Amino acid sequence: MTNLIEQNIAVQSKDTDVVISVENVSKKFCRDLKRSLLYAVQDISTELVGANRKSETLRPKEFWALKNLSFQLRRGEALGLVGSNGAGKSTLLRIISGLIKPDSGCLKVRGRVAPLIALGAGFNPILTGRENIYANMSILGLSTQEIEDRFQDVIDFAEIADAIDSPVQTYSSGMAARLGFACAVHIEPEILLIDEVLAVGDIKFKMKCHRQLSKMREKGTAFILVSHNSHSVLNICETSVYLSKGQLIASGDTESVIRKYEEDLCLVGAENALGKMVLPEKPEKESSGLDIVSLGFKDKEGNPIETLLSGESAYLCVECKAYKKVDKANLGILVTALSGENGLVLYLTSSSDNEELTIPPGKSEIQMYMPYCSLIPGVYSARIYIRRDVYSFDIVDSFRFTVKTNKTISRCLFYQPRKWEVISK
Repeated sequence: MTNLIEQNIAVQSKDTDVVISVENVSKKFCRDLKRSLLYAVQDISTELVGANRKSETLRPKEFWALKNLSFQLRRGEALGLVGSNGAGKSTLLRIISGLIKPDSGCLKVRGRVAPLIALGAGFNPILTGRENIYANMSILGLSTQEIEDRFQDVIDFAEIADAIDSPVQTYSSGMAARLGFACAVHIEPEILLIDEVLAVGDIKFKMKCHRQLSKMREKGTAFILVSHNSHSVLNICETSVYLSKGQLIASGDTESVIRKYEEDLCLVGAENALGKMVLPEKPEKESSGLDIVSLGFKDKEGNPIETLLSGESAYLCVECKAYKKVDKANLGILVTALSGENGLVLYLTSSSDNEELTIPPGKSEIQMYMPYCSLIPGVYSARIYIRRDVYSFDIVDSFRFTVKTNKTISRCLFYQPRKWEVISK
């Protein structure tokens, strides 16, 4: 009997820790403005007469922004929300903050919510920073006396004392975001919703934001962080939710969720990046004397490899055809990430390694051995050329290949080869 009572108390205590409960929540929108207005009138009329809106079905031109989404957020927990544009992240935050209603499902929120779902955080651009502090914090539930008690702390945190009596429309986006963040964290909310706000500002202010979030979590504040920066989510959130086109793709441990998200994001188009390319041979009169015939990867046994693995060895093989002997040839490789975030990630040339390549007449293969592939998972494009001094024999502008992993390296920007050893002294 005692054990049963203790179990019931434990369950009740666990339930009281839940500050947000999302159960099968769905939200639909209409792509056509006129039809959307018509549907709004129909829905209002249906609710007035107490009839069933049939919210579970789509009408013409409608689509699901969220579909049957379920998760929980507990006190003091940091939840990451990741997904590409149009995944439904901002729609979910707007539902939680009470700006819009779900079409179906159940949403329970326990505690004061401070939403930071836009850079301006709902500020009136005509009003001054001082006036917006009072207006914004009063909307978030503080009395005038409470705002006055915290007013100076807000200004000090936002670091905009010189511009506090200027209209917010004269602020930069970073200044407005800092002021909005300062207002939100100083109302001491139970729940904080953050949508890309931490991406704005200099490194010093970002560090201040992270320290403030850490202090708030220690006091029991829970928050949801939306960010396209995987490293921010990994550093702040233990658990995450991955959305795609309104659907829940993965949830749980942030490391595994981010790994799934990055694989889906970076490996889009991987079917066109199989790590091999065969080029049509040129007639001798159209050749510059040396042509690249094919590109690909091989393993140590000489077998073709379609996909590289982070941390595994491979050979980059450049097959070429020369019409005469070429001395002091230089092979260059410029690798860029197709995600576009990192730009040029690798630049290698044989001449920088003091390797003077001699290519005989006829067909031959230049091999570059990589003891470890140091690239993280993704789809890459390589620009490969063969030169002698400043003269280019042939150039391949885009050789696409895919890198995958069988390890957990989501926090990395590259794979670091290493060896572990314990030395007794």
